[in-house]
Amino acid sequence: MRRLIAAACMSICAAFPALSAECITSKGAFDQYKQTLAREAAAAGIGQRGLSALQNARLSNITWKFESNPGNQTGTLQGDPAKFLAKRSGSTAENFIAQTRNKIARNPNTFSSIERNYGVPAGILATIWGLETSWGGYLGGTSVVDGAVTLSSYCRRHPRFEPHAIAALQMVDAGILSPATKGGPSGELGHMQFLAGNWLKYRVDGNGDGRADPYDAVDALATAANMLRRNGWQAGQPFGEGTRNFNVLSVWNDSGNYLRAIVYSAQRAGS
Repeated sequence: MRRLIAAACMSICAAFPALSAECITSKGAFDQYKQTLAREAAAAGIGQRGLSALQNARLSNITWKFESNPGNQTGTLQGDPAKFLAKRSGSTAENFIAQTRNKIARNPNTFSSIERNYGVPAGILATIWGLETSWGGYLGGTSVVDGAVTLSSYCRRHPRFEPHAIAALQMVDAGILSPATKGGPSGELGHMQFLAGNWLKYRVDGNGDGRADPYDAVDALATAANMLRRNGWQAGQPFGEGTRNFNVLSVWNDSGNYLRAIVYSAQRAGS
């Protein structure tokens, strides 16, 4: 979920109006960036636990390398959702859709409850779950804090992603994350690979255990549905390209290829 639209970022930025740490263009300046970010984090109310996590954060070479390669920023396979699904899953589109359908069939109560509460069909949620983490099979191998801080330091990504870095530190401060918690290379976390600011804004205790945990599948699925609903998802309405619901999906990921793949799979996996 690395490409968030500007509207989503603006709502998070409003929570941290003083953010102004200077971005960097070389890895050698990372420690300097952390020092300026620490001042902004302290001003945003981050306590000692979060500030210590920032002090110990290390530059993620995977994140930096990805952002430094222009070829990673432009989509391929334009307009072919089946090929996108195959490339993303490392299998075939048919196999991905079959696994999506199986996840729905094995968790009927979870998906029916979420659709009842938020209006988002199982096919949409199970597809996103599969695209992001192979239905929880791989939740990431990079420290969430390292990835979030590295991405926020990179000048091209800085305005959008510094609020998410601050949010990740807030989550550490609150005991929701540990500095060692693993996620995606851009600071994505949990089953649905939320950015930290989005998790804090939309989190839901889906399983009723008294806490919202991005690493719990039910909480993550319910939170994803809540995020879509609060951004205008209309229950029972079409979600194909050109519809209002299709546009709402862009709050999750604004890549047209990704959105078409969600629709392609969801329409075939069913609800």
